[in-house]
Amino acid sequence: MKKLLSVIAVALMLPLAACADSAPKFEQGKHYEVVAEQVTAKPEVKEYFSFYCGGCNAFEPVAQNLAKNLPEGVEFKKVHVDFIRAASPELQNALARAYLVAKNLGKGDQVANAIFNQIHRARAPFSNENDIRNLVLVHDIDGETFDKAMKSFSIRGAANQMKKEQDELSNRRVLTGVPLLIVNGKYKINNAALSQRNLSAELQQLVEYLLQKDA
Repeated sequence: MKKLLSVIAVALMLPLAACADSAPKFEQGKHYEVVAEQVTAKPEVKEYFSFYCGGCNAFEPVAQNLAKNLPEGVEFKKVHVDFIRAASPELQNALARAYLVAKNLGKGDQVANAIFNQIHRARAPFSNENDIRNLVLVHDIDGETFDKAMKSFSIRGAANQMKKEQDELSNRRVLTGVPLLIVNGKYKINNAALSQRNLSAELQQLVEYLLQKDA
């Protein structure tokens, strides 16, 4: 009789255990914050970053891994900010445009890595836009194509949009530092609350969880 009661007790506990396992481990106010009422029209993950930010340099492999493993149909976008005092806003704008040109040519990650390495490993900061051009052209990008794209309306417009978003989020005190990830325009991720030993995997789980919240 006692054995039967034990079996029944275990059976009754199984649904509770299953519920506990399926319960989300991520908490609003700890792992993420809600910073907008509405989500974006299309699913996306945006990273606000600066090539002059040491933390962004360290985070870049994690960001690239996340971008490569997002669910189908989810776009990863990088938004370069210009408030780091290591360089003028004009030079930072040029870096943003150079990244956008490289991305459009299918070499975004490659050129981003090169820019980060130039600043943080080689310790050879850019003095002017021509320094940026010289670095980018090393990566099999045609000079004439690059020059034309850097001056194009679409690239300048995209860089101006980065600045507009930066200012809007800064004024709302959403963007207070970089790197910063925002999912679907609504959820701001707190990287510091995630396991630093298993950051890439846990970040992937959190992003997927947030992408499903309003699906």
